[in-house]
Amino acid sequence: MAPRAILYVSDASGKPTSVIVPIKLWREIEAERETAYLLKSRATRKRLLDARQRDTGVPLGEARERLGI
Repeated sequence: MAPRAILYVSDASGKPTSVIVPIKLWREIEAERETAYLLKSRATRKRLLDARQRDTGVPLGEARERLGI
């Protein structure tokens, strides 16, 4: 199967009923759906866009300490 090959599954009459997609493609589709869902909310969209433009962060160790994990 080619890396991006999509296989169509048909019923006895030849009508397509489902598809088989490579897992990598499926994960891309799911990620796009999740992003679209998150961007529906004005507040969430603003938080995501603000976070994307930040150039500072908290080191992992410090974050774990703050969260107690």
